[in-house]
Amino acid sequence: MDLVNQLAAIILPVLVVPAIGFYWARSGQGFDNRFITQLVTNIGTPALTADALTRIHLESGALIQMAGLTALCFLGFAVLGVVVLRIMKLPNHSYLPALMFPNTGNMGLPLALFAFGDEGLAFAVVFFAISITSQFTIGMSLAAGSFSLLRLARMPMIYAIAIAIFFLASGIKVPPYVGNTLQLLGGLTIPLMLLALGVSLAQLRVTRLPRNLLLSLVRLAGGAAIGFLVGWFSGASDLAIGVLMIQSTMPVAVFNYLFAQYYNREPADVASMVVITTALSFVTLPVLLYLVL
Repeated sequence: MDLVNQLAAIILPVLVVPAIGFYWARSGQGFDNRFITQLVTNIGTPALTADALTRIHLESGALIQMAGLTALCFLGFAVLGVVVLRIMKLPNHSYLPALMFPNTGNMGLPLALFAFGDEGLAFAVVFFAISITSQFTIGMSLAAGSFSLLRLARMPMIYAIAIAIFFLASGIKVPPYVGNTLQLLGGLTIPLMLLALGVSLAQLRVTRLPRNLLLSLVRLAGGAAIGFLVGWFSGASDLAIGVLMIQSTMPVAVFNYLFAQYYNREPADVASMVVITTALSFVTLPVLLYLVL
C-alpha cells in the first residue's frame, strides 16, 4: 500500500493538471498556447534552470557528469533514430527530431521532482536544459534544412545556464532577493507546461496508426534502454540513473510538432506520435517509476 501511495503521489499530479488543460480546451475556453509557450520558454524556464542549479546543494562535478551523460543519451537517440528511419525508408528531416527530443519539460521535470525531490529536479533540469537547447538548434535545423548559430544566441536559456555556472564555479552565493525572484518566476513553469500539454493534446489527432505506433514504441522503449545503459555503464549514482531513465523515456515533445507544422515536415504524423507516446506514457509510468525508485 505504501508503494501504491508513493506512485500515486508522483503520477496523479502529472495526470490531473494536463487533464484540466485538456478539458479546458475541449470545453471551448480560451487558452493562448503561443503566449504561454513564449512565457515559459523566455522567462519561466530560464528562471527555473538558474534557480534549480544554484539553490540545490550538489557538487558541480555531479552536474557536469549529468551533462555528459545527457549528451551521450542524445547521441544514442540520434543513432537509433537514423537506423530505424533508414530501415523504414523515412526522411530524417521529418521524423528524426520526434525520435530524438522527448518531453523532458512538461512531464519530465515534475516527475523527477515528485520522485526524487529537489536533487532529482536539479539533475532533470540539466537534462532538460541540454534537451531544449539542442531542440531549438539541431532539431529546428533538421526540420528547416539549415543551421543558424543566431538561434542559439537568442535563447535566454543559454544565459541562465552561464550565470548559474558562474555562481557554482565562483562559490558566490546568490543574493536572497535574486534567488527569491528566480524561485517565484520558475514556480510558474511546471504548472503552465502541464496545462499547455493538455491543451495541445486536445487539439491533435492520430493518423497512420500502425506506422506511428511503431515509431512511438521506438521513442519510448529505445529511450528507456538508452537512458539505463548510459547510466549503468558510466557507474552513475542510483539517483542519476533514475533521472536519466525518466527523462529518456518521456513522450515526443510538442515542440517537434510545432516545428514540423512550420516547415511542413509531415506534421500530421508527428502530431500522432505526440498523442500516442503521451497516451502510452500514462500507462507505462507506474512501471517506469517502480523500476527507478
